[in-house]
Amino acid sequence: MSIQWFPGHMNAARKKAAEAMEKTDLVIEVLDARLPEASCNPMIEQLRVFRQRPCLKILNKSDLADPAATEAWIAYYNRQPDVQAVALSCKKPADVAKVPKLCLALVPNRGTPLKPLRIMIMGIPNVGKSTLMNALLNKRVAKVGDEPAVTKIQQRLYLGNNIVLIDTPGMLWPKIQHPADGLMLAASHAIGANALIEEEVATFLGDAVLAQYPALLKMRYGLQAEPGETFDGVSIIEGVARRRGYLLKGGGVDLEKAAHTFLQDYRTGALGRISLETPESRAALLAAFEVETARIAAAKAEKDAAKAAEDARRSHRQVEPGQ
Repeated sequence: MSIQWFPGHMNAARKKAAEAMEKTDLVIEVLDARLPEASCNPMIEQLRVFRQRPCLKILNKSDLADPAATEAWIAYYNRQPDVQAVALSCKKPADVAKVPKLCLALVPNRGTPLKPLRIMIMGIPNVGKSTLMNALLNKRVAKVGDEPAVTKIQQRLYLGNNIVLIDTPGMLWPKIQHPADGLMLAASHAIGANALIEEEVATFLGDAVLAQYPALLKMRYGLQAEPGETFDGVSIIEGVARRRGYLLKGGGVDLEKAAHTFLQDYRTGALGRISLETPESRAALLAAFEVETARIAAAKAEKDAAKAAEDARRSHRQVEPGQ
């Protein structure tokens, strides 16, 4: 299943962000700590690198992620030039209070009355940008909701201490290259419900949790593999349905309702602290993608060569001897 979601307002937001980036000193990119690279918008990276702007990567929702995986991601990003990473929860004021100081340290020549520090806050939908903005300003200035794409316009606000904030709408990118990224984003509620099928997303999530955190399934639902039994993402959704009593007339199970419950348990942290990717798993995904891309390219080249050879043979047959 390949999930794509790029509503029209995101294209307009991308153009406005490119214009505003020119007059920005620092980019704060808010990522989902459970899937940092899958939630990293390549368009944002391209814009800031082109303008040579430093970046503070905030791994938000770190209270929902596996601490060991988050620590590995922080080290991964801190090795990149002009990047500093920090893990926090934008819902915790004490965490957010650290952000201005981190920003000023990245751009030490700004943050004065004559040269205020201009910060652009960017990220994918429903990742916590508006929550961060409201917490920084200590008042509700950005609409917050448990749905992707709540913010649709750019806002410019003054934090004080000679800092200006520019909040931008959540943006995805026109084509999500890796199917697993689309599924991770969908599981984490960054993609509109009209662009996905919850049962398929929940099955993907079930397989991922089973592979890395099987103990959480037993703790939450009492589910575990029995000897000789096939146990996978589909089995997990069926098990959730039976454990929660989601039954249909005739004795069948309501997989749609069970899938929604399973996704909500993951999204709220009721299932436990889960990370869907690590630097190592990301590297493996990219390596596999390169191999598959090379295989497809080789197959196409072989097919094109065979077609060219066949065309040449046909052309030769049409030319009579002596002509």
